[in-house]
Amino acid sequence: MKAKINFKKLDSRAVMPTYGSEYSAGADLYAVTDEDIIIDSGKTVLIHTYLSMEIPEGYGGFVFARSGLASKKGLAPANKVGVIDADYRGEIMVALHNHSSESQTVSNGERIAQLVIMPFLAAEFIECDKLSETVRGEGGFGSTGTK
Repeated sequence: MKAKINFKKLDSRAVMPTYGSEYSAGADLYAVTDEDIIIDSGKTVLIHTYLSMEIPEGYGGFVFARSGLASKKGLAPANKVGVIDADYRGEIMVALHNHSSESQTVSNGERIAQLVIMPFLAAEFIECDKLSETVRGEGGFGSTGTK
């Protein structure tokens, strides 16, 4: 199943998101820059895509790291997962953080992140005095153990 997502190029150099294979969940987002961008170790830089999109109501655009870029260069979105709301019409930009111990370079046209369009449930939050009981209860981090 393929959804039709309207997008607008905000700069003639912008690249339409592309899927790496027929069954890819994420579409690659591309950097648009006048010159190479150096991201020093431990630093974050906002990278332009010069794209804006019309995400359908009931869906979100979720910006994830590209596994190759993260594992080879240590570059991944600073916020771990970016969220693009259905009513946002501004430019999609990626805050890339350098987790490596060396400066890394991002070049024009480089694939910098991947965009996944997913449905979500909006919640109505209802305050109450008591929650239902479960076997786990209030057990938190590590409480379910490992086997």
